[in-house]
Amino acid sequence: MFNFLKNFMNNNDNVSSKKRFFHRILNTDISKEPNSQEDTIIFGCGCFWGAEKCFWKLPGVVTTSVGYAGGIKNDPTYYEVCSGLTDHAEVVKVVWNVNEIDISDLLKMFWECHDPTQKNRQGNDIGSQYRSTIYFLNDKNIKTIHASKKAYQEELIKNKKGLIETEIKLINDYYYAEEYHQQYLAVDGNRQYCSASPTKVKLGDFKGASYKLPEEVWDNFNWDVDKCVLRSNNKPINIHY
Repeated sequence: MFNFLKNFMNNNDNVSSKKRFFHRILNTDISKEPNSQEDTIIFGCGCFWGAEKCFWKLPGVVTTSVGYAGGIKNDPTYYEVCSGLTDHAEVVKVVWNVNEIDISDLLKMFWECHDPTQKNRQGNDIGSQYRSTIYFLNDKNIKTIHASKKAYQEELIKNKKGLIETEIKLINDYYYAEEYHQQYLAVDGNRQYCSASPTKVKLGDFKGASYKLPEEVWDNFNWDVDKCVLRSNNKPINIHY
């Protein structure tokens, strides 16, 4: 991924409040703050290109963006993050409508779409910027987050998998990645790439879970198929009741 993007050296201005940028698929402002019916969370699942697509496809997601978080440098660039010196991770910020999708649905996607037992890597991408993370901006969902981790660890053990390495913490800062990274997989001609290596282990019910999405949504993601998310179209999943 890093070598492929050297051609963008002259286009590394971060998305900021100075310039509104609308989601290429959802047509929502990617920098919007959640209203009283919405909430936000930040996930790291390896390369943020594929991870973002996993979440924008879910019904009830208002907007997504990719960025950098968890580190020590203000307003980092992609190349600084790739150096490993900023301690930031590549992440996806998700804003969702709490009446249409629950945090437990988002956590199900998070745990299943990558391998949280890999430390400082995901698939062929190696480095602390590709680490598995759950960063929250408020503590309202902390019990559900930890309960989902406990339940998923139990499932991993049953399937002879390793221990979860996911970093879970409260953060204050999130830095939007450069504009060309936003919804990267939705841009015609861009390299279709995703480093995630799902464990193929599913997260079932757990304490505090309140799933809102029907099973037909999850039928759109077959983690047994290599790079499943890349093989799907970019459109959000439409629920038929």
